[in-house]
Amino acid sequence: MTQAERWMLPDGIAEILPADAKRVETLRRNLLDLYHRWGYELIIPPMVEFTDSLLIGMGRDIDLSTFRVTDQLSGRSLGIRADITPQAARIDSHSFPRSGANRLCYAGQVLYTRPRTPMGPRAPIQIGAELYGVESLYGDIEVISLMIETLRAAGIREIHLDFGHVAIFRSLAEAAGLDSDQKQELIALLQSKAVADIERWVEENIGGAEPAKWLRTLPRLAGGTECLARAREVFDTAPEVVRGALEELQQVADAIARRYPEVALFFDLGEMRGYDYETGLVFAAYSPGHGQALANGGRYNGIGAVFGRDRAATGFSTDLVTINNLGGNGAGEAGAILAPQDGCGQLWQKVEALRAEGEIVISAMPEQGASDSETLARCDRELLKDGDTWVVKPRG
Repeated sequence: MTQAERWMLPDGIAEILPADAKRVETLRRNLLDLYHRWGYELIIPPMVEFTDSLLIGMGRDIDLSTFRVTDQLSGRSLGIRADITPQAARIDSHSFPRSGANRLCYAGQVLYTRPRTPMGPRAPIQIGAELYGVESLYGDIEVISLMIETLRAAGIREIHLDFGHVAIFRSLAEAAGLDSDQKQELIALLQSKAVADIERWVEENIGGAEPAKWLRTLPRLAGGTECLARAREVFDTAPEVVRGALEELQQVADAIARRYPEVALFFDLGEMRGYDYETGLVFAAYSPGHGQALANGGRYNGIGAVFGRDRAATGFSTDLVTINNLGGNGAGEAGAILAPQDGCGQLWQKVEALRAEGEIVISAMPEQGASDSETLARCDRELLKDGDTWVVKPRG
C-alpha cells in the first residue's frame, strides 16, 4: 500500500466529520430521550459475542451478514454484530429479565459483510426499540407509533407505512402442502414480484384448486385499505389463521390511522421480508424520493426460546445517519468565543462559567495566528479585559 492509499477506507465504511457528527449525536440523544419518555430503558450490548448466541433465531440473512473471528482466549467463534435485536432478546431472557412487559432501546454501530443495498453502508448506526412480553396488538400499535415518532423527530414529515403479515403465507403454504424447497422457490418469486412467473410456478406445483387460487392471487393483493376487503373475499374459505391475520392488519391500520391521519398506509400481503424469523405483523416506513425503507419492524415471537425463555416480542430499528441526512436534522453550530492565553485565575473562572452555560470557548494557542482561518472563522466573539473584569465582545 502506498502512502497515498493509507488514508482510504474500505468500501461501504465511512467516517462522520465534525459538523455532521454533531447533528447525528444530537439526534441520537433526542431519540433516546424520546424512548425514555415512552418507558423504554437503554441497553448497550457488546460489539462482539459468541456466534452461538448472536446468530440464533434471526434467519439466514443475518448469518451471511456477520463477520466472524476467533477468540484468542477461548478458541471459540465470535461474531461482530450485524443486528442488535438478537442481543436485546438475550438480555430480556437472561441479563435483565422481567415477568411482564420489558421495554428496551439501543443505539450502536453494527457491521455487515456486504452492504444490504447498492451503495449502502456496511457500518450503520442502528437505533431502535424492542417490546417483550406483550402478545396483544397493543404492543404492535405502540411500537409502530414510536417508529413514526422517531422519523418525525428526525424531521421527516411525509411518511408511508407498508404492512404485511407473514402468517398469511405460512398458512397458505401449509394448506398447499409445500415442502421446504418449494417454499423457498415461491418466496423468491414473491420477493421479485414476478406475477407471471408465480402463476406459472403455482400451476406446475400446486394440485388443489383452492390453495392454487389463494397462492396465485397473493401477489396481486397489494394496495390501500381496499386491499384488505378484497383479501377477505379471496380467503373466505382459507384457514382461520389467514382470516385472523387480516383482522389484525385491519385493527392495527385503524388505530394508526386515528393517531396519524397524515400517514399513508399501504398493504402487501405477499411481503416476505423477515419470513425466516418474523411470526406475525411486519411493517416498514418509507418517504417519497427515497427508494429504500427508512425503518423496519415486526413481531418475532419465540426468539427468546433459544435462550430458554420463550417470549412475545415486537420492535423496530432504523439507521441513525440515514434518517438524520434525509430529515436535515439540526441547525448550524452556534458561534464560539475566542479566549486569550493568560495565566490569571480570573480568566479561567470566566471561561469555566461560560462553558457551564453551554457556550463554546476556544483557547488561543501560541501557534495560532492569522493563518489558522478555520478556528478563527468559528469564533464570532472574544473575551477581552475590560478594566478588572473579562467580558465577551463581538470580534471585529
